[in-house]
Amino acid sequence: MAEYMILIFDDEATWAAAAQDEFDRMLTAHNRFAEQVVELGGKIVSGHALQPSPTATSIRGDVVTDGPFAETKEALGGYYLVEAEDLDKALAIGKLVPVLNGGVEVRPIMVF
Repeated sequence: MAEYMILIFDDEATWAAAAQDEFDRMLTAHNRFAEQVVELGGKIVSGHALQPSPTATSIRGDVVTDGPFAETKEALGGYYLVEAEDLDKALAIGKLVPVLNGGVEVRPIMVF
């Protein structure tokens, strides 16, 4: 099976303003997502939420800058590394990732 990185982009302001019950609902949805991956014949290899974008440090050449490189409405908030039969299955898995107000990007892992 091939590996695919699913990058989760969402509106950090929406998450910051979310009530505890909304946060709990999303955690439950992510737990259900893990079950759905298996149901689709895939496997989660790894996955983590990231600290908010102000904690990021960007490096471009020799220049180190506090914070993300670019201001955007949606920020990279986490990822899943999954194994899937093919891109179609990986996209089916990606469509199941819970987000409050954003989307995901699915990319195959390059094999050397």
